[in-house]
Amino acid sequence: MSTTNWQTIKVCWCDHVSKDVGLEANVVFPADILPDEPRVIGHRCSEAFACNLDGRASCIWAGTNPTFDPFSAV
Repeated sequence: MSTTNWQTIKVCWCDHVSKDVGLEANVVFPADILPDEPRVIGHRCSEAFACNLDGRASCIWAGTNPTFDPFSAV
């Protein structure tokens, strides 16, 4: 049976929440009997919930500002 979990890909400082945040990927690992590679099915920021509660536009990973990606400079 396949398994899924969230793995941290990058970490950077976020001025919006004033701490380190991680860009996470939801990875699906196939069953042991299948020769398939793991697949990424989604991305998120580890602090997106806190950013959305703030009321200000933050970044693409929080879903509020599609023009700013804080992880692109890392």
